[in-house]
Amino acid sequence: MPLLCFSQNDEVGNWLMYFGQNRLSDKWSIHSEIQYRSYTISADKPEQILIRTGLNYHLTDRAMLSAGYAYIPNYHFIPSDFEPDVVEHRIWQQHIQKNNIGRAVFEHRYRFEQRWINDKFRTRFRYRLLTLVPLNNFELEKGTFFLSLYDEIFINNSPDFFDRNRFYAALGYQLSKTTSLQLGMLHQQVSSLGKWHAQLAFMFNPDFRKSEK
Repeated sequence: MPLLCFSQNDEVGNWLMYFGQNRLSDKWSIHSEIQYRSYTISADKPEQILIRTGLNYHLTDRAMLSAGYAYIPNYHFIPSDFEPDVVEHRIWQQHIQKNNIGRAVFEHRYRFEQRWINDKFRTRFRYRLLTLVPLNNFELEKGTFFLSLYDEIFINNSPDFFDRNRFYAALGYQLSKTTSLQLGMLHQQVSSLGKWHAQLAFMFNPDFRKSEK
């Protein structure tokens, strides 16, 4: 996998991403996610496509448990055909906990993954610390610009203990209560290899709960 991801290490990659949390009730929501990852910033050389879904259980308004499935085809920089070179099926579980310090929102995400990569099975643990800082309002309400920063470490359950680290910085804008955009850069370090990725993310979190009469 690292050989696929970093075979064009001198290029800046491009990730186009959609994330959704579809609220069904006070306790349950559905996670939906699609990512298109390209070797180049022009997004014309597909590296990886990630389709992830899951079910969320909201313990409180600041804590959530989730579990789900992801389908991830990977492609060489110069493909021999339109078929993926490596296909991964993934089961995942996670816990998210949030807290505030002033206007800054901190989110701790603990994720455990079971991965079937072609005919091999691996497990991996991930921890991400995310910070959202509103700039022109105290809270993330409509019309708010905000900074989004995170660092995430990936750890394998194998002799190659360290898998990768990701650092992300972006400027975001809250279009409405349910919709936001982020534009930023991510640096991914795998062993001694590092690469930058331009990122554009669209978040849409509709609420399907019935309004109280």
